[in-house]
Amino acid sequence: MKIGVFYFPTDYGIDPGELGEALEERGFDSLFVPEHTHIPTSRRSPFPGGGELPRRYAHTHDPFVALSFAAARTTRLRLGTGILLVPQRDPIITAKSVASLDRMSGGRFLFGIGGGWNVEEMENHGATYATRFKVMEERVRAMQALWSGEAAEFHGEHVNFDPVWMYPKPLQRPWPPVLLGGETDHTLRRVVDFCDGWFPRAGRGFDPVAALGRLHTMAERKGRDPKGLQTIVFRAPPEAAALAAYREAGIDGALLEIPDLSRDEILRTLDGFLPLLRG
Repeated sequence: MKIGVFYFPTDYGIDPGELGEALEERGFDSLFVPEHTHIPTSRRSPFPGGGELPRRYAHTHDPFVALSFAAARTTRLRLGTGILLVPQRDPIITAKSVASLDRMSGGRFLFGIGGGWNVEEMENHGATYATRFKVMEERVRAMQALWSGEAAEFHGEHVNFDPVWMYPKPLQRPWPPVLLGGETDHTLRRVVDFCDGWFPRAGRGFDPVAALGRLHTMAERKGRDPKGLQTIVFRAPPEAAALAAYREAGIDGALLEIPDLSRDEILRTLDGFLPLLRG
């Protein structure tokens, strides 16, 4: 099982390039970063974690820019979005960003995606909460067409374009792995229908054996080979026993959280994680 990290790349935190270099030197597999283009001052949408919305949500760099700096200072570290808010993004522009980063990094990109939770944020982008998953699916399918076809076209309810040329193509073929976040049966159906893997959060009571069982059952119902779907657990507990259970169950990857601390504290946190890499 591969162990990576996720981190909010803020304007007051550690430089993404330095962080990427530090992770690769220590033997971590990957760096994932989230996305929030902005945070409306309205708190109509409560923070899913409860309490006040943490400061870091309003201070994140653009994920593709942050990951590009990490890519430039590394050669092996995999680079992922965790998660990119697809309903808030133009699919053609996003497809170009994904393909460019994947090719220029040597095929190291992982495309973690989700529907989002902040209603005000998505509404400022012209998206709506009720249709966000339908929009997400069409945009992902449209991007997959752009990445894999020479003259790609797509005709749907929310995305529509006649044949176009879009280059570069991603280095990973037919496209970088698309990993969908979420834990519900609806999420699993979407994973099996149009994604390449699952990106569940390790909430309280998360059972890796039961979780993979649900995914494999859903895949078999849809006639898809479960072996073709990878699972990376988001916010995995930094505990040897828990990670050993993930490994034994067949989880492909686990992401540990880097806290919202100073540069030096973050580097010390990484050093504290090192025994977990040797499990």
